[in-house]
Amino acid sequence: MNRNLALEFVRVTEIAAINSARWMGKGDEKAADQAAVDGMRKMLDSIECNATVVIGEGERDKAPMLYIGEQVGTGRGVKLEIALDPLEGTTICATGGYNATSVMAIGQENSLLHAPDIYMKKIATGPDCRGLIQINDPIIHNLERIAERKRCDISDLTVSILDRERHQELIKETRDAGARIQLIGDGDVSSAIATAIPDSGIDLVVGIGGAPEGVIAAAALKCMRGEFQGQLVAIGEDQVERAANMGYENLDKIYHTSDLASGDVMFVATGVTDGSLLKGVKFRTGGATTHSIVMRSASGTIRNISAEHTFDRKPIY
Repeated sequence: MNRNLALEFVRVTEIAAINSARWMGKGDEKAADQAAVDGMRKMLDSIECNATVVIGEGERDKAPMLYIGEQVGTGRGVKLEIALDPLEGTTICATGGYNATSVMAIGQENSLLHAPDIYMKKIATGPDCRGLIQINDPIIHNLERIAERKRCDISDLTVSILDRERHQELIKETRDAGARIQLIGDGDVSSAIATAIPDSGIDLVVGIGGAPEGVIAAAALKCMRGEFQGQLVAIGEDQVERAANMGYENLDKIYHTSDLASGDVMFVATGVTDGSLLKGVKFRTGGATTHSIVMRSASGTIRNISAEHTFDRKPIY
């Protein structure tokens, strides 16, 4: 893929973040998400590519824009696949919370797993602990290996876990092991990426979250040489049927980073609200500032981009 595309795609997440940030703290999740979708869709059509949304807002009958299978871009140029979340953390944005972002993973054809919209059991860590984690091991065994590699005590480690009822036993086991816990309400993509950032304060991400978000997180960690493992989890007959219809009948299979995001991939994200990974949008008279991250697996380059936007010199999306 042309490396310049990465800088083109960051313009997409910037506009999505600016649009949704206007709804920060206003209590309207749907309006915040729709604003992000509207901006992202319009900006995507300005990019010289022929891309298909493989992970998006849902199936065509449930999502008027950025639905799975939708064609985006100018229709000319390289064929791509895109996994996106215009607003990861809709509740976070609506309540003015921590770690809402706009994210996209971009790959060549057949490079991103077309994950069904069901749950995924996940574990993720950074490059310094790659090769140590096992998704189905007891949490204490993963923590022991990480602590040994980092030459620290388990009590020095921090594990990020979604604050959900289904994780009560996992939370207890983690506490019993002696590790610290960061409970998050949403935004497990940002937490997974944070494991690969020195001094982020997050050493491990575990738990069950959305499968589509797992693919996006894996693409980012591929760029950063971190490690991600996932295992599809179907809750209820409808999810079992949905997975089977997409060819995922073996729910015991463990997907590694390269299974979820293969080949040459890119990852871009822009902060909506302040978080562990990115600063949120800051508005000023006539404009705004954004903070984004842009990564490529081919080069391993990670760029942090702070941008000043002047609204009277650009289209309003």
